[in-house]
Amino acid sequence: MSLRIALFGQAAFGRETLERVRANGHEVVGVFAPPDAGRPDALAERAAELGIALVRRRFFRKKSGEPIEAALAEHRALGADLNLLASVQVFLPREITDDPRHKSLCFHPSLLPRFRGGAALQYQIILGERETGVTIFVPDDGVDTGPIVLQKGGVGISPTETTSTLFFEKLQPLGIEAMVEATELVASGRAKPRAQDERLATAHGLVDDTVAAIDLAAPAAEIDRLVRGCDPQPGAWLRFAGQRVRLFDAALLPERASAAAGTVIDCGDAGLSIALRGGALRVKRVRADGGKEAAADFAKRVGLEAGRSFESGA
Repeated sequence: MSLRIALFGQAAFGRETLERVRANGHEVVGVFAPPDAGRPDALAERAAELGIALVRRRFFRKKSGEPIEAALAEHRALGADLNLLASVQVFLPREITDDPRHKSLCFHPSLLPRFRGGAALQYQIILGERETGVTIFVPDDGVDTGPIVLQKGGVGISPTETTSTLFFEKLQPLGIEAMVEATELVASGRAKPRAQDERLATAHGLVDDTVAAIDLAAPAAEIDRLVRGCDPQPGAWLRFAGQRVRLFDAALLPERASAAAGTVIDCGDAGLSIALRGGALRVKRVRADGGKEAAADFAKRVGLEAGRSFESGA
């Protein structure tokens, strides 16, 4: 059965989902994408090219939780059979998610009920998970608590994984496949949503600067996971000369450092090597008071050299 679909999303994830469900014979009757932020949005551009009704909207509900009337009217005018929430980063009111005959399907980058929340990607790396996957579920009033329609697992999290590589290289392609497959289950009447097992549930808040602050008393492996989990956002940080220095493109070195944790043990074109408890971290890029730059360039600019030390952010 062909469905009338309202697609909420952005960027490549949303664009590819749009292409795939249309290729399967469904009609995408409307696309909701956030306003452009610096660069054109790939989903919005493609919707415009295809002549699909396009709404550029950042928010759909008021601070009170009530729906924004204009957003509700825009959605209801489409007469959708199903909403697809393809990597949506805002909350939608139930008046929108429950309005279509088949309600909504939402993507989440973990195997629910574990790692609920908007920072699921980051925390899976920060807490040392070795395997993950994706979930397609029907949203309800909770945060990632709705019935599960489909899951795909078996995705390894490598010892060098960052949030960026985990999503763009692994979970985004798998998530698109899962979203398309779940849509076909709904269209054919074979979808069987099942309740999440609350006994297995874990949830985490957003990764802010408090979480991203590096404690040099922590073991090297723990700091390495924090740095990778905060790459590219918000950037795990230390202090140098009173300013926050965020670390990116980092790798844990096998050798143990004899210097105190936080001491720069090497500084050259290959980056900064920082001593830690039980190891050392090689950092190739940093961000301090400006944009990201090569760690070697930062070192030259601020006079950082071997023997000098960073201080804990925590």
